[in-house]
Amino acid sequence: MKHIFKQGKQGNGHTLLLLHGTGGDEQDLLPIADMIDPGASVLSVRGNVDENGMNRFFRRLQEGVFDEEDLIFRTKELYQFLDEAAEEQGFDRHKVTAVGYSNGANIAGSLLYHYEKPLNGAVLLHPMVPRRGIELPQMADLPVFIGAGSNDPICSPEETEQLEKDLQGAGASVEVYWANQGHQLTREEVDHAKTWYESYIKGE
Repeated sequence: MKHIFKQGKQGNGHTLLLLHGTGGDEQDLLPIADMIDPGASVLSVRGNVDENGMNRFFRRLQEGVFDEEDLIFRTKELYQFLDEAAEEQGFDRHKVTAVGYSNGANIAGSLLYHYEKPLNGAVLLHPMVPRRGIELPQMADLPVFIGAGSNDPICSPEETEQLEKDLQGAGASVEVYWANQGHQLTREEVDHAKTWYESYIKGE
């Protein structure tokens, strides 16, 4: 997978996995990583799916309707890539926190839905429920931050509430921040994500 890897400050130990939204690329979330943990290593990945010239992490059948077969395949692809990248770059595979926006948040959520503790934690910014009607792996005390827009036209409040319920039901420790915004990323939610990260990831 096309990606950027930046080695963090010695002694930090944490790696941020950056996953962009539809139409983005591996450069998009680098400023967000600097806001959340400027000393962490960064692995920023470009989605392998091309939708009319826009990069995505998995196919969809229409707006808000995922191609589940492709989602499962691409989730496995990302999971295996993380293992390979950790070996190649030498970062701690057990200290990887995903920071995903929109489509990137959905593939990060899918990792949590399909694998047991694939991440040390996750910052999901405007995510949807990746799959329904499946049994989730155990997520005992896995920290998850969800940034949501109260009037998001793509991810409805009900979608966020269902995701929170699913994750908590599997044992995850979930914090939801509601911005009075639509689907766009706001500075306020990134600031809240940073505070959460410092408490639940770096403070562990």
